[in-house]
Amino acid sequence: MAEDPTENAPNVLAQLRRLISSDAVREDGQLPTERALAEALGVGRRALRSALEVLEEEGLIWRRQGKGTFIGQPPDPTGVLAADFAGNVDAAAIMEARLQLEPSLAWLAAHRATADDVARMYRLIDHIGLSPEADTAELWDGALHRLIARVAGNPLLLTAFQLLDEVRIREDWQMMRASVRSPQSLAESDKEHRAIVEAIASGQAKAARKAMKDHLSRLAQNMTTRLAEAAE
Repeated sequence: MAEDPTENAPNVLAQLRRLISSDAVREDGQLPTERALAEALGVGRRALRSALEVLEEEGLIWRRQGKGTFIGQPPDPTGVLAADFAGNVDAAAIMEARLQLEPSLAWLAAHRATADDVARMYRLIDHIGLSPEADTAELWDGALHRLIARVAGNPLLLTAFQLLDEVRIREDWQMMRASVRSPQSLAESDKEHRAIVEAIASGQAKAARKAMKDHLSRLAQNMTTRLAEAAE
């Protein structure tokens, strides 16, 4: 299958999440080969491979050399239902909700993160910086915020987060994020992400909450400015 340069990597990730939460997976939890998956989902191998890497970093799948790829733990099935809600909100509402929810998730993560959780967070930050393509960078960025939500350890808050997370695969959201992304904003995000994880790693819950709020506030301001410019 030829690679589609416009393919939305986060959308491929969402398709995989739905697949591994469905009854289509074998009883032993083994996924089809990459080639078979790409053909079944109608996606390119490169985007598929990136999405599988994210799932592996999150601990949702694991690979055994010579045997294949297996589901490591089931994703929260409410993520599928969230897709029905996602189309009814705009960028301002999304950021408003994120500002209310994610600082609290960071606060909880600071109380509950293990050394392995923190190591995964830092690896995801490194992946964001090493991803030259916009949608791939967004994919890894989403994986970091999703991991923090999981580490927070509250299933009800995780469900609320997934309502927001589903929005990240929408084309209009991807276009909006791309319009405000620049080398400077990427550098700022990297610094902010590291501040969040450093606070989580050291168990400083208040600092983690503030660092997450500062990060999302800057993103919200950038989007507000971009929307105002587009309306002129």
